[in-house]
Amino acid sequence: MSPVTFIISDMVTKQDLEQSLKDALRAGDEVRKRTLRMLLSAIKLAEVEKRMPLDEAGFRSVLQRELKVRQETIADAERAGRPDIASESRAELDFLKQLLPPSISRAELEALAKQAMQQTDAKGPADMGKVMKVLLPLLQGRADGREASDAVRKLLSE
Repeated sequence: MSPVTFIISDMVTKQDLEQSLKDALRAGDEVRKRTLRMLLSAIKLAEVEKRMPLDEAGFRSVLQRELKVRQETIADAERAGRPDIASESRAELDFLKQLLPPSISRAELEALAKQAMQQTDAKGPADMGKVMKVLLPLLQGRADGREASDAVRKLLSE
């Protein structure tokens, strides 16, 4: 059986993940199976904490958190001299990245940053926090926070 590919128009849903888990179980794909189980578990935990199903922003937040966990695990495993754990985590990270919505271009990021700056009436670097507070929800996981802060810093210093 061929591996499941995700065609992401907007966002992968929980039902898509559950179906993909079933496909991974049938195919015997250990990486997908393990990663999907951990992701679904994290989603269920977040839903229990919120006492309601996750919306798209909540889903992206859980996905971003899982990506960050894998990146930290890779770094820790490399420092500890454990290439086996680092390799497993890289495979999980690669799979999780497929679930992310397509990232936005630098020009789109700057346009959204300018929009946020106008909305908050930002004048200089001291207003960066206000701009980021408006900008990050607009990005909805389509850009890294570091990229966003670099773009805002550059625009505010001009």
